[in-house]
Amino acid sequence: MTFILGIDPGSRLTGYGIIRTDGRQHTYVASGCIKLTLTASMTERLQQIFMSLQEIVKTYSPHEAAIEQVFMHQNAGAALKLGQARGAAIVALADAAIPVAEYSARQVKQSVVGYGAAKKEQVQHMVRVLLNLSGVPQVDAADGLAIALCHANSRQNVGKITAQQLLVRGRFRRGRLR
Repeated sequence: MTFILGIDPGSRLTGYGIIRTDGRQHTYVASGCIKLTLTASMTERLQQIFMSLQEIVKTYSPHEAAIEQVFMHQNAGAALKLGQARGAAIVALADAAIPVAEYSARQVKQSVVGYGAAKKEQVQHMVRVLLNLSGVPQVDAADGLAIALCHANSRQNVGKITAQQLLVRGRFRRGRLR
């Protein structure tokens, strides 16, 4: 069983979700939000993200992590703050020697909902359905879980994609490479 931590970074709220997967079935473990003190300086908020993720890692011992990539905002200041929040999260994971994968918001939505431009409500609904949750998780926590699910699905499909590409290129015959 592999435990995967998904992180949706933010400068106000950082959502996280942890799932357990055996490669075929994904099970909910935990989720939530790191609520940052808005009156604190940006440096203090980054420290809050770092320390909170260290505590989450210590509690759940994930084997792998995935984080959402920065998308370009119209507001450059907001994009910079988001990048800083991602950096604090990535350093917390690197400090624990946890490998980190990155996915775009479009990739996450495509993986979980089947449509890369899905709305937040659709992501929340599909996370609830896929993980058989009794209620709809908070938006940022649902995003963290969706990122973890995207990573689990990507891990599962890597071998299939590679074999399919080899088959298309004519380099795979009768169960072996040529």
